[in-house]
Amino acid sequence: MPKAPVILFVPVSSEEGIGEYMRSKIVADAIMARWPDAHIEFVLNSFAPYANACPYPAHLVNDTPTKRIKEVNQLVTRLKPDLVIFDAAGRKSQLKHAYKCGAKVVFISQHRRKRARGMKIERALVTHSHWVVQPEFVIGDITALDKFKLNLIKRPLPIFTGSIFAKPDPQRLQQLQAQYGIKPGQYLVYSSGSGGHKVATDFAADIFAQTAANVFKQTGIPSLMVFGPNYPKALPEMEGVIAISALTSLDFISLLSQAQAAVLSGGDTLLQAIALHIPTLAVAVSKDQPSRIKQCVQHELVLGCDINANDMSHTASLLVDAQTRQKLIDKMRLQGDAEGLDICMAEVTRLLGETTNHA
Repeated sequence: MPKAPVILFVPVSSEEGIGEYMRSKIVADAIMARWPDAHIEFVLNSFAPYANACPYPAHLVNDTPTKRIKEVNQLVTRLKPDLVIFDAAGRKSQLKHAYKCGAKVVFISQHRRKRARGMKIERALVTHSHWVVQPEFVIGDITALDKFKLNLIKRPLPIFTGSIFAKPDPQRLQQLQAQYGIKPGQYLVYSSGSGGHKVATDFAADIFAQTAANVFKQTGIPSLMVFGPNYPKALPEMEGVIAISALTSLDFISLLSQAQAAVLSGGDTLLQAIALHIPTLAVAVSKDQPSRIKQCVQHELVLGCDINANDMSHTASLLVDAQTRQKLIDKMRLQGDAEGLDICMAEVTRLLGETTNHA
């Protein structure tokens, strides 16, 4: 009888962003659904607002885990995990230590610089699977030189997974639509991400919320405004805008799947909307987002504009236009179906199978 797998997640975690943690939690939930007896733990930054809300045992460190080399390595020694998943996190020495302790090592990269780092020879030698959580059209192909290097050291090429998210739940969606008093295809979804991002002196979430109120005045279409768990203020009251503090990833994706359109930041949720074929206005709220949005706009998958309520209100109102919507939907459909979580779970199954075989 194979022993229950022990899995450690080490996502980048900070006071601002939440994407890596949410992605890790989605994969963790999928693993638990497949292996209910699995033992899963996380390493998180104690200053991240969601750190104490993690449903899995969490080891809190006083910085992003990448910078707490000794503590993470000591935990790996003690826990003896079968699999360690570093989500945009991890120094070379941390990956090397996990590998030396007998764990299968997964490294997740989400932009070109991180992908290049993950393919460096010393890192690649101690990485069993490298997932690139961007579509190839956003991040570009791997260079011939990198392919040659990896082949030379007999390491696999990174796998393009695209965005990783749970499949929408139709039953839960009905409950949520009843709770918020909205009808399928007759509401807009707004989210600026974690809620902690600021633009000059304003919170990005406040600019998104003002846009939602403006668009309701123009169109009469109600909106769900998800402020995010890192938003520090009381939620405002605005006509036509249902203010929501935070949603689980499953609730968010379920509501997004039947929205008429969405106004989102340039993080993971943007790629999720594209995968679900939801017409979207994408607006950058952090420095790593403009290039991703630019690629999506150039491929005519989304609309884009600067982060101010006037521009956003004008551009978002175009999402209601039938011709604009159809053009975006047609382009998104050409990108194929969303299979990110399925690809990752196939890799986890393969890696855990190898661990069991060698146990």
